[in-house]
Amino acid sequence: MESDLSQAFAEELTCLICMSYLTDPVTISCGHSFCRACLHLSWEDSQVPVHCPTCREPSQQKDFRTNIVLKKLVSIARQASLMKYLSSEEHQCVTHKETKGIFCMENRIYLCRLCSDSHEHGGHKHCPIEAAAESQMERLLKQMTALWEKIQEIQENLEAESRMKLLFRNFLIMREDIIRIEYRIWHAVPHEQEEEHIEHMKNEGNCVLEKLRESKAVMIQKSKQLREMHQELMAMSQEPYLVLLQGLDDIFRRSESVELSIPQAMKPELSALPITGLTESFNHFKVPIFFQNLFGLHFKKNLFNVMRRAAFRPHHQGTSVVPVGYYLAFWGSQSFISGKYYWELDLKDSSDWAVGVCTSSWLNKRNKVVEIKGAFLLFCIKEGSHYSLLTTNPIIHHYIEKPRGRVGVFLDCEAGYLSFLNIAKSSLIYKYPSKTFTYRVWPFFSYGQTIP
Repeated sequence: MESDLSQAFAEELTCLICMSYLTDPVTISCGHSFCRACLHLSWEDSQVPVHCPTCREPSQQKDFRTNIVLKKLVSIARQASLMKYLSSEEHQCVTHKETKGIFCMENRIYLCRLCSDSHEHGGHKHCPIEAAAESQMERLLKQMTALWEKIQEIQENLEAESRMKLLFRNFLIMREDIIRIEYRIWHAVPHEQEEEHIEHMKNEGNCVLEKLRESKAVMIQKSKQLREMHQELMAMSQEPYLVLLQGLDDIFRRSESVELSIPQAMKPELSALPITGLTESFNHFKVPIFFQNLFGLHFKKNLFNVMRRAAFRPHHQGTSVVPVGYYLAFWGSQSFISGKYYWELDLKDSSDWAVGVCTSSWLNKRNKVVEIKGAFLLFCIKEGSHYSLLTTNPIIHHYIEKPRGRVGVFLDCEAGYLSFLNIAKSSLIYKYPSKTFTYRVWPFFSYGQTIP
């Protein structure tokens, strides 16, 4: 009867995926429980809703908290098996005929009470075997979680680099077209120098693409190594407690070494190549711009929040943005609907900024500005040590170095387009296509500092 009860108890504590004792058990919405690692692997490539591996009931959630009661019951069952083994004759100390219930942390061996007090082991750190096994299990689970998070991070970086590679290719094509148009509009330099500029950009772009390919290959290799170690740790987590007390240090060292060698996700960037005479050409249209109507933009309710997600979390729109900040916004006292105008702004001391033009309807939204319709702006967004340049309508990533110092804005109301210049490099950042807008616009700029 007692044996039947023990067997029934053990069956209830068995993961229905790996058929071993539940390790870090989680209970999903249908009521079935599994090892966290087993469920992660089962659902890795599945989209929400996922399905229970046992009853196939759908679930809108992919992550769950540890079922503490089940975890404790599994611990009791494992300790009962351990104590049964410790009480066996084969585990008794040959010298003192006592049960070896103490674990020597230094020599990693089992000792009886008298041996632990001996001259040989008296100065070592000891603890009961069951406590040492529990501690080792927690250490193992912590390392498994760290490995799994790193594996998922690598996978996200691989997907991001694949998207970035496509965007970067398209950016090279777009930039070549824009530069050719700009050379021909302003006749800044001879045709030979235009081709030289384009050729240099293509070579630099090909180097970036090659680095992206190399980075992808390294990350795939590291991901494979981490998965093998994760599988190794999973297998160890299913072993009896006595086994856990042996030989984990080696795999911990190996996994930590691989983690440290994983490359950071690449941020491709082109040099801001100068166009001779470009800024001089625009200076013919330079006008003084007087800005007014200062107002504050709360970080969570303005376009900086939208653009930050576009820059750093394009496929995670539901995630929160960590930094918090307060931004100041200004617009010109004069609007434009005809003619050509050029002005410059110095925003070098700001971590985030936006310059360009916008419509009156967009400005009237004030603190509720969360849409890009009606705003033709160049954004510089910072997160950590990375900067991203983007323009609105539509949102375009510009893989070119951040301007340091002044930014030039050229507005051609007759042709209906806007250009942004890196003054320090005499380089074109972006030019909107002709006939982008045919209505009255106001100069606009905003800046602020993020608070980590």
